[in-house]
Parts: sequence; structure tokens; C-alpha cells
Amino acid sequence: MSEAKYESKVSSIPCDARTVYQSLGNLENLNRVRDFIPQDKVQELEIASDSIRMKVDGLGQKITIRIVDREENKMLKFGLDNIPMQANFWIQLVEVNPTDTRIRLTLHADIPFMFKMMLDKKIQTGLDQASEMLAKFPYQLWAQNS
Repeated sequence: MSEAKYESKVSSIPCDARTVYQSLGNLENLNRVRDFIPQDKVQELEIASDSIRMKVDGLGQKITIRIVDREENKMLKFGLDNIPMQANFWIQLVEVNPTDTRIRLTLHADIPFMFKMMLDKKIQTGLDQASEMLAKFPYQLWAQNS
């Protein structure tokens, strides 16, 4: 096994960190974007306030993503269960000003050495895309409709 650390590019969200944190800290808010989740990649999606269970194309079994730690308005740490390696990831928030919060995703994973070279680019691309996607969520609108 080879421990690997991946960091997404930093993306900017046009609102305050508190609003972003409250939205991301309740995973049930993902129900608002459920229609955008590719059905060919993710099936049997179950969303609760602090966890998500789903069947991911290629894994054959349901995986669980759960919030395992929080630092208010700054960080959410997630654990991953039922995947073929040890891994966890963080969403980090830094408020530059009330209309600019920066977001970065960090993944730590124990990847078998023979797969690391094959997965490096895919993991990095996936994290960057996830950071960009999270930056586009309408957090202000969600906060008004809560």
C-alpha cells in the first residue's frame, strides 16, 4: 500500500463560509441536486443528514460516505466505508470576505502501489471537478429556503 494525498484546486464560492458550511454539513441538501447525479454511475442512493449510501458503478457493493468530524464554518471530514482501500477526505472552507469563500477538497488514501499510477490522474481530475461543482451550488438560495 502507498499512502497518497490529493488536493483539489481551490474554487471560489460567492457567499459566506457559514452558509456554505451549514449547507454542506447537512447531506440531505444533496436531495436538491439529486437529478444531476449520473444514474449510470450511481444507483440506490440513500441520503441522511450525516451519511450517504450508494452503489457506485464498478464497485459492486454499496459504499458509505459519512461525516466523521466538523470544525464549524471551516471543515468537514468524511470517512469512506466498504471501499477496497482505506480513505477519507476533507472539505476545507476559508472565508476571504462575506461574498467569497474558498473551497478545497483533500483526499488521503492507501492505494495499492500497482494501481496508484493508473489512478493518480483520475483521482485528481475527480477532485478538481467536485470542487468546481461544489462552488456552483446556490448556497444563498438554499439558505433562504431552509
